[in-house]
Amino acid sequence: MQAVSRTRALAPRITRATSFSTWPGVWNNVPAGPPDPILGITERFKADKSPLKINLGVGAYRDGSGKPYVLSAVKKAEEIIRASNPDHEYLPITGLPELTNAATVLAYGANSPHVKNGTISVTQSISGTGALRIGAAFLARFWPRGKVIYLPTPSWGNHQAIFQDAGFEVRQYRYLDSKTIGIDFEGLKSDLLGAEPGSIVLLHACAHNPTGVDPTEAQWRQISDLVKENQLYPFFDMAYQGFASGSTDRDAFAVRHFVSEGHQIALAQSFAKNMGLYGERVGAFSLTVADAEEKARIDSQLKIVIRPMYSNPPLHGARIASTILTNPELYAEWETEVKGMADRIINMRERLYDELTHTHKTPGEWGHIKSQIGMFSYTGLTPPQTSALAEKAHIYMTSFGRISMAGLNNSNIDYFAESVSKAVKGTL
Repeated sequence: MQAVSRTRALAPRITRATSFSTWPGVWNNVPAGPPDPILGITERFKADKSPLKINLGVGAYRDGSGKPYVLSAVKKAEEIIRASNPDHEYLPITGLPELTNAATVLAYGANSPHVKNGTISVTQSISGTGALRIGAAFLARFWPRGKVIYLPTPSWGNHQAIFQDAGFEVRQYRYLDSKTIGIDFEGLKSDLLGAEPGSIVLLHACAHNPTGVDPTEAQWRQISDLVKENQLYPFFDMAYQGFASGSTDRDAFAVRHFVSEGHQIALAQSFAKNMGLYGERVGAFSLTVADAEEKARIDSQLKIVIRPMYSNPPLHGARIASTILTNPELYAEWETEVKGMADRIINMRERLYDELTHTHKTPGEWGHIKSQIGMFSYTGLTPPQTSALAEKAHIYMTSFGRISMAGLNNSNIDYFAESVSKAVKGTL
């Protein structure tokens, strides 16, 4: 006790004047980070007072009036949940079993041998971003062939940050042909064949973000063969199942084909877009595995990854999604609504193409507007043109010309097309 008291006596007293919270300049070493490019667009849009303003940066569905859309199936699911007088207890670490089981059926198909045999290790996640983060952390610990992942050029902006934060070396494979605004399939094949064997390759299952350019089914078959030939590990990001073509089965083609060809895969799913559950953060991460013993080991390690990250996932959105996916009537209504959303976007693509080419005689080839799929379109507009559109026409999009087609509607598409045409002609 005397030794302890002597130590304390010799230690300097920390007074209010010398406390850590008042050390001058203690955070001087923290640099300002760059603004988020998408959130920055929204901030500029909100500050704009023009009645003509259009925000095409945000990746969220809007209805024909430009308003957020709550699906009827979601409203009915919430009524069912309320009627059951639910509690608000913690979920298990890996989430709501009803959701994770239904998510695997939706992604892999009810007839998948992995679904029937129970050889899918799955956990609920905090939407698609959380699924990617769990997958990155798990693979960083256990993938035996190194920490290299290949991303398409371009890819969703968060992909690189997620995998870099997990310790991966991020490399690129060619994807978009800037001349045709279509897929650079020869470049893609060459880069995948030249990739370091044993590496991970990230693939957008459908509705590629940000380009809206998807491989055909024939091209997916070739990609599967190349991935297998070069011993790459496929990690699918499927954030838009059902939202791309209007068919959940069609949009899952790539995932199901790879699995049927014997690939072991990782998969990130999101229910933000296809159920409009953006703020509920509902998703799933899964891996196909060899057998029950391997599944048990992987399940245990996923729990170890998740526990210090966020402990367990949110409950309400999981209940909504699982209710829709497991109730036949709600499921059918949801599929109809998803197809309606996809069809509205397809209609906007056709309208925009007609306005640009026929009404305004806009220079250039605009066929990619119709051939692309999903929420986003890579327009081919240049940074000077997008800057002019923001400053002179109050139209906001990314600097590289990606737009959210969901932001277009019958009330603004004519003005948008006219403004784009003027920007391209240099008369804006």
